[in-house]
Amino acid sequence: MTERQLHINYLEYSSAVKMPFEDRELLESAISAAEGAYAKYSSFRVGAAVRMSNGVVVIGSNQENAAYPSGLCAERTALFYASARYPGESVEAIAVVALDDKGVLTELTYPCGACRQVMAEYEMRAGREMRIIVGSAGVVQVFTGVRSLMPFIFDNLA
Repeated sequence: MTERQLHINYLEYSSAVKMPFEDRELLESAISAAEGAYAKYSSFRVGAAVRMSNGVVVIGSNQENAAYPSGLCAERTALFYASARYPGESVEAIAVVALDDKGVLTELTYPCGACRQVMAEYEMRAGREMRIIVGSAGVVQVFTGVRSLMPFIFDNLA
């Protein structure tokens, strides 16, 4: 038996104000997207903003449905629309943030496993990693590549 360790490197900012302008702007777009979420059942609104390689920013928000699990996460909403609208472009970065009725949450809200796997597939298709920005009302974390969030992606069919 061999014991192994896994190390994840990421940047952490004490506030969005301290981030580079381009990342802060993407996070602000994600907050704006979250305000348009359809979260009738949970009041948990998530927004995502995707910056494409052509510089265009595409937003998405979570969409709930009474016939759970028919809804869709903000990250996949944004990624699927971005891919449909700009099929030849790769994803440079995605920002994710969650709100409740009081505003941006103080805790970080990471993408779910299904969204992480979708991000992994977009990285594989593009042949490059994307930056993943996870924001809150306080701390903001920036990861390089989805393997930083999900190191053992499913890639046997790629």
